Amino acid sequence: MKTHIFTVLLLFFSFFSFGQEGTITIEQDPKIDQLVDIYKEANINSGYYQIQVGFRSSDNDAQRLLEQVEIDFPGWYSTIKFNQPTYRIRLGKFKTKMEAQRRLIKVREKYPNAFLLPQKISS
Repeated sequence: MKTHIFTVLLLFFSFFSFGQEGTITIEQDPKIDQLVDIYKEANINSGYYQIQVGFRSSDNDAQRLLEQVEIDFPGWYSTIKFNQPTYRIRLGKFKTKMEAQRRLIKVREKYPNAFLLPQKISS
């Protein structure tokens, strides 16, 4: 009998504990919206950084180097950019220069001639 009463009371109180309602009003300075807009505009035009691992004069050689880079750094964005007369193997898309420099240290352990390139987003 005690367990039945306890169960009923428990259900009764748990029913009321979920019945909470309310409204939340957030008051913020209107200048915050202006700052967010400025931040968005700055990020749109900022670009990114890539690491150039190397370059090759033929497409086949560039593909082999790209495959090796993808094995050495799995999960990183990697690509080949053709800029006449060479194929350039690039790694990563880093938002900040600091992040790119940290990754460059790791890449140079395997590819000592690698270097950092800033990339602009074309609009």
